Amino acid sequence: MASKTIDHAITAPSLKSAASDPTHAGILSFMRRRYTKRLTGADVAVWGVPFDAATSNRPGARFGPQAIRRASAIFDNDPQHPFQRDLFAEMAVIDTGDCLLDYGHHAKTPATIAREAARIIKSVPYLLTLGGDHFITLPLLRAHAARHGPLALVQFDAHQDTWPDAEGRIDHGSFVGRAVREGLIDVARSIQVGIRTHAPDDFGIRILPGDAVEDMTASAIAAEIVAQAGGAPVYLTVDIDCLDPAFAPGTGTPVSGGFSSAKLLSVLRRLAPLDIRGSDVVEVAPAYDHADITAIAASTVAMYMLGLRAERLAAGR
Repeated sequence: MASKTIDHAITAPSLKSAASDPTHAGILSFMRRRYTKRLTGADVAVWGVPFDAATSNRPGARFGPQAIRRASAIFDNDPQHPFQRDLFAEMAVIDTGDCLLDYGHHAKTPATIAREAARIIKSVPYLLTLGGDHFITLPLLRAHAARHGPLALVQFDAHQDTWPDAEGRIDHGSFVGRAVREGLIDVARSIQVGIRTHAPDDFGIRILPGDAVEDMTASAIAAEIVAQAGGAPVYLTVDIDCLDPAFAPGTGTPVSGGFSSAKLLSVLRRLAPLDIRGSDVVEVAPAYDHADITAIAASTVAMYMLGLRAERLAAGR
């Protein structure tokens, strides 16, 4: 035990050092990465956006970042499966905490998220966001599009999120339509995967519905995504309700007939050809979870996002 340390999130000697905290103890940053507001030297920043005032059904996703961080403690610093590498040996990742939001002034929330995200990505090449409800992806897209131009949106979800709304309205069910109207996403290169509800407009976005992906292999699904979005800068968003409620009960708007955790992860693993510039995992509402099933799934999705980024950096891309 003499060589062991605890609270690696604040005691780490470098941004690439391995942690040795017991799984059941220590400060719970995401995957034990250093907690810091200092962005210098980071290849990736992880942060939380604890907002759920845009939900149309069950609230509680404001507690999602906490739950995802807690579940991520199960990842030790051995090579992460299936990436066969220590993700942090060559990739400096920090946890820069949460976005500070005023719960009494929701109208200020979109600008606050966009401003803070823009500040981070000005210094750090890649931002991984833990939500929060799915509305937060709209201001995140604003920040990323301002830096990279319109992005191909790769969205795993049970819902299209293209419902009409009034200007200034805050709604997790309409952010995609707003993003299209604002020119934040490249519709011709975007794709929504796992959809199993109806919306009045698809804006021409390619849809792989839930019943179709059930009949497809993970390789075939990934091939469709890469064919659609490959070659463009990509923003990857995973609404945890893309999973069937059996695998993600802890979410605000569960819909039966979704992915298994295994199949979703198998698809994500095959997205290495994509030029992903930023990503998020959203809609974890731990009050409805059981034995951290949903939080564990979401933290694993986030780990895969880091794994894909680590491979890309190692390949010099």
